[in-house]
Amino acid sequence: MSANEGEKKEKILYVQTSGVDSPERLYAPFILAMTAVSTDVEAYLFFVGEGIIVVKKGEAEKIQVGDMPSLRDVMIEAVEAGVKLLVCEESCSLYGLNWRDFYDKALPVGPITLNDLLLTTDAALSF
Repeated sequence: MSANEGEKKEKILYVQTSGVDSPERLYAPFILAMTAVSTDVEAYLFFVGEGIIVVKKGEAEKIQVGDMPSLRDVMIEAVEAGVKLLVCEESCSLYGLNWRDFYDKALPVGPITLNDLLLTTDAALSF
């Protein structure tokens, strides 16, 4: 048995509460999550409140800050790297959105999921 075999994989949670009106706050969670995945850490991005608009179809394409690629490109790269995107169902109700409105890799989850992740991840950071 190897030294890592049977050990729990580390997990980190990034909570995105900022919306599209704060584009400078939107890149960091994706980039940090990709960095975590590259070091064999399981990474989750949980979108809640205004943060859900970030993963609404057509919104990420509109966001580009400085010389950075569009947020849509960064989001696709993050998903391909293994970052999990979670969208709060209750926040969707607040904004009158349904699941067809979101990027297809963003998974709908109930608010209990956020509590569970906070209790079971090794670290959490909010944006």
